[in-house]
Amino acid sequence: MEEYGQTGDRNMILGKNAFFVNPSDSLAVLANNLECIPYFQRTGVKGLARSMPTSGAVDRVAKAKGLECFEVPTGWKFFGNLMDAGRLSLCGEESFGTGSDHIREKDGLWAILAWLSVLANKKCSVEEVILDHWKQYGRNFYTRYDYENSDDGSLKGQTFSSGGKSYKVAITDNFSYTDPIDKSVSKNQGLRIIFEDDSRIIFRLSGTGSSGATVRMYIEGYESDAATFTRDPQDVLKPLIDIALQISQLRELTGRQSPTVIT
Repeated sequence: MEEYGQTGDRNMILGKNAFFVNPSDSLAVLANNLECIPYFQRTGVKGLARSMPTSGAVDRVAKAKGLECFEVPTGWKFFGNLMDAGRLSLCGEESFGTGSDHIREKDGLWAILAWLSVLANKKCSVEEVILDHWKQYGRNFYTRYDYENSDDGSLKGQTFSSGGKSYKVAITDNFSYTDPIDKSVSKNQGLRIIFEDDSRIIFRLSGTGSSGATVRMYIEGYESDAATFTRDPQDVLKPLIDIALQISQLRELTGRQSPTVIT
C-alpha cells in the first residue's frame, strides 16, 4: 500500500501487515532498480542525492553503480540547482519526500508509480523487495526523535560505550554545504557526530512548526549481519540513542523524558 500527502508531494510506502519502509530505504530501493522505472529507461540517470539527515543507504547504491551522489542541506532548492545543471536525476529526504528531474519538486504520486513499476518488475511484495535490498547492501538502521516547542568542546577521538557496544568519534562538525553549481555556501545546517564505523548522530533545530522550535535528533547505524535486518530500529539503535541523549543532555534541557514524535 502506498500513501501520499494531501498535496501529492510526499509519500509513504507500507507493505502487507503494515510493513513500514522508511524514506531513506525507499530512495535506496528506487536507486537500485532504475531499470524498472519507465522514466529512467527513456532518460538515463545522471546522479543521486539525499538531504544530510537522510540515512546513507542510497550512498551504498551509488557507489555500487558508479553514480555521483550528493549530500545536501535540508531544502528542495539544493536538489533543484543540481537538476538544472544536469547532475541529478533521483533524490529524496527523510521527511517522506522523493523526486526526480522530471520536475524540480518532490512528487509523491510519481514515487508511488515508480514503486509500482519496481513491484511489477520484481513480481514480489514490498517486504520481499526490502529484504532482498538489505541482503545485497546491508541495512542502515535509522530513527528520528523530535522534541517540539523547545527553546532554542570537541569530541573527536573520544569513545562512548552503551549496551555493550563502543563507538569512537571520527568526525564532529556543523554541516556546511558548498553548492557545486553556483558556489553558494550554506552554513550551520546541523551538528554531526560521525563514528569510525560510519554510525551517525545528528542534531538539527527546525523552526517549521506552528509554535516554538523543534529539536530533531537523527540516529543511524549500519549492520551487515542478515540476522539483524528485521529487528526493530529502536532496539538496534538503543546504544547510540543513549549515547546521543548523554552527549546532548536533551532530557535535562527540555525537561522531557521522551520525544514528542519518533519516526
